[in-house]
Amino acid sequence: MSTVAFAVTDGMLHFELSVAYEVFGSDLTGVADPWYDVVVCGTGAVRFGRFRLEADHGLDRLQQADTVIVPGWADVDEDPPAELVDAVRAAHEAGARVASLCTGAFVLAAAGLLDGRRATTHWAHAADLAARHPEVEVDPDVLYVDSGSVLTSAGKAAAMDLCLHLVRLDHGSSVANTVARRLVVPPHREGGQAQFVTTPVPARHRHPLAELFPWVMERLDHPLTVEDLARQARMSSRHLGRHFRSVTGTTPLQWLLAQRIRHAQELLENTDDSVDAIAAATGMGTATTLRRHFNRTVGVPPDTYRRTFRARTRPSA
Repeated sequence: MSTVAFAVTDGMLHFELSVAYEVFGSDLTGVADPWYDVVVCGTGAVRFGRFRLEADHGLDRLQQADTVIVPGWADVDEDPPAELVDAVRAAHEAGARVASLCTGAFVLAAAGLLDGRRATTHWAHAADLAARHPEVEVDPDVLYVDSGSVLTSAGKAAAMDLCLHLVRLDHGSSVANTVARRLVVPPHREGGQAQFVTTPVPARHRHPLAELFPWVMERLDHPLTVEDLARQARMSSRHLGRHFRSVTGTTPLQWLLAQRIRHAQELLENTDDSVDAIAAATGMGTATTLRRHFNRTVGVPPDTYRRTFRARTRPSA
């Protein structure tokens, strides 16, 4: 069982901690077994605004965790406690994957974990992080950044995006999607980030494209064009593009490609179909086309993705 440890101290934000605990601390053994073992590490009783929290262990326990979560730091003008910074650094040196939520990036930067890395934080504090730590490549335009053993998220709700990304890394996209549905949140959100982020399909009857989306999802194996979508939606291609921008934040072709890639991920995880068969089933045409788009958006070739996640994802999920 993978251990997720929350590094807490006075002066942290309760929202980000609650979001992460909802993902990793809930009993989801019916979704993936084993799920995570969660521990809270701090210096005794910790004050989070109007809330008080009793830690399970001291900060030295972080070194035994597989993943360390650092919630948001409330006052970015104040240096985080040295004992917290030292404990997070020691955990990373011991082999832990370390992730910060929102302004928790200031703790990781103080520990030197972001030196030479791309990172993000709440957009309102991105300039402060860059000025205080010029050795960090701060990107204020993304929801989260995955630098391997060190990950950072943007503000507030982006903490959920990063937590679901961690679940996806550990258990595959099918499990992450199931967790997202239980939490009534999209499994991916559009945000301009370099990571692959699939635009969610909005609920029916809330927008002009409500009937179009399920029609497309049932025909991903077809070589659909923008004109095909416009014809089905009974509007011009230009009008369709405006509605897509309004509803999804992206273009029809970008959204369609994202759905094809997402479907390819599910087939790679849950079937033994060849890459050629998956290319046909997702409307990519050829394995070469699928590999090119998959590698560019997900970051690894389809075969590598399958080897990574087939061992982690239960078919029943």
